[in-house]
Amino acid sequence: MHQVVIANRLTDGIVVFLGREPEWLEGLENCQPAQDAAQAEALLARGAAAEAEQFVVGPELIEVELREGVWVPVKMREAMRSRGPSVRSDLGKQAEN
Repeated sequence: MHQVVIANRLTDGIVVFLGREPEWLEGLENCQPAQDAAQAEALLARGAAAEAEQFVVGPELIEVELREGVWVPVKMREAMRSRGPSVRSDLGKQAEN
């Protein structure tokens, strides 16, 4: 099971993922998923530290899988969150805004 940390950036509410470097990214492209429970806990601790610094809110671990060479969320909820608002297709990431 591979996991990454997902959260919302406090400045604009955008869904972000913890990247390989200590940075938050809007996509999974440069994330390094945890391969085991110890790595997952270490990632989550980095997310909690970023929340304490008031950079993100609600860091949590989500499952991801590799599909056609790209990491994608396993569950529909996280997949929808990562694409932005679903009520209007002319807004959010799906509209490339």
